[in-house]
Amino acid sequence: MTPVRRAVIDVGTNSVKLLVADVQKPSVIPILEESEQTRLGKGFYETHRLQQDSIQDTARAIAQFAGVARTNGAVSLRVIATSAARDAVNKQELLDAIKNASGLNADIISGDQEADLVYQGVRSDATLAGQRLLILDVGGGSAEFIIGENEHPEFTHSFPLGSVRLLETLRPSDPPTPAELDRCRKYLRAFFAERIHTIVNPHLAKGREATRLIGTGGAATILARMEYALDQYRRQEIEGARITLDSIHRWMKELWSMPLSERRNIVGLPRKRADVILTGMAIYEAVLEEFGFNELRASTRGLRFAAVMQTPLTTVAA
Repeated sequence: MTPVRRAVIDVGTNSVKLLVADVQKPSVIPILEESEQTRLGKGFYETHRLQQDSIQDTARAIAQFAGVARTNGAVSLRVIATSAARDAVNKQELLDAIKNASGLNADIISGDQEADLVYQGVRSDATLAGQRLLILDVGGGSAEFIIGENEHPEFTHSFPLGSVRLLETLRPSDPPTPAELDRCRKYLRAFFAERIHTIVNPHLAKGREATRLIGTGGAATILARMEYALDQYRRQEIEGARITLDSIHRWMKELWSMPLSERRNIVGLPRKRADVILTGMAIYEAVLEEFGFNELRASTRGLRFAAVMQTPLTTVAA
């Protein structure tokens, strides 16, 4: 069977991401990946209203990526939107703007759908076959926890804990103070105690010693890029990278003492992500500490890998 070239655009709370890939189930061969930060969740969490400038920036980025997908031979295109879009009281304004800018219909997926797609995408890595995994996808607005070892996950849950959401809650100074770092860690410990442990622990307890922690999504791949000083996104070097808890502690101490201007010069850290890396790193630190893991393995697969394998919603016009 001849591979089919497909594309998916992922509309997140922080960034819009494009994947163009040749698909021949169960194989996905990435051809092109691009990302643009539009910060759809900017100023969102007090009112749950998407701001007009962020809506327009997001719609423009989608239209641009649709053109890129077409130029690169994609015969179909799917647009999916996640946390900020599904929680917004004015989500229809976003959908209308996307339609007007690109002619495309976006599919706002639920947290459970997102978690299931993440699981299927990560498990497409043959090296993880038969292993019991806790998969964590930290986005801008939410964090998806997925546990499983077979074809389908046995547990999925989406929590309102993301890097943009937490940054807008804490609003650290520039540079952050030691007291603000302490406050961030206390906030996360309380969140885990009140919201996460009672839901996740009963499922994680089964086979805990054999469970591996896999991080996927933007925050995890940026941690790997920083750890290995990768000045560009290089999938083959990021896939399977290990980041230890000791290394995350070191990065936390360094990042939370730097002004934004210095963080923007760190190799591997995209300049536009230099603010949210503070809270993205803190969430991963909390997960490793709270569940007793010593290291995180990065995966470049996940949501978009699974979405591009599914039946496309939109045919790309010639």
